[in-house]
Amino acid sequence: MKSGARAEPALGVAAMAAPRDFHLEDFLPYQLSVAAARVSRLLSQRCAIAHGLTIPEWRVLTTTARFGCVSPTAVGEWTAMDKVKVSRAAAGLVARGLLRQTADPHDGRGRLLRMTRKGAGVYQGIVPLARALEATLADGIGRSQGAALSKALLRLNAHVQQVNGAAHEDAAD
Repeated sequence: MKSGARAEPALGVAAMAAPRDFHLEDFLPYQLSVAAARVSRLLSQRCAIAHGLTIPEWRVLTTTARFGCVSPTAVGEWTAMDKVKVSRAAAGLVARGLLRQTADPHDGRGRLLRMTRKGAGVYQGIVPLARALEATLADGIGRSQGAALSKALLRLNAHVQQVNGAAHEDAAD
């Protein structure tokens, strides 16, 4: 086998019945998922080394920094993370003194997250790491392709939300 070539797995009965013209590695949702996972691992390694944060913790911390005071539900919506992941990340950040959690005065069951001074210090240390990683990634594809990718991802995200909203409306009917 050539260096860098992918090994073809042995075909089972189910695989032989599947269409031969479908290759997972060419499927856009798969490509996006793999790229996102790899970039998240890079960021996670850098944040963990520098500040001991996981990716979910980083997302909760940066979202709280952006909005100042935010509910865990809003964090989940903003970051596309599920409730359990947001809750665990927020609990870890609160336990480490990076965030403060208080009752929501407008919702007796709701909670609000706010940055502490310690959290703000960690956030200030993370921003340069995130920007450096973004620059490293941009170096790999060039400035114009990076800008085009960013624009395409924004459009794709908006389209997915629109399609998802329509699907929820159809299910409610």
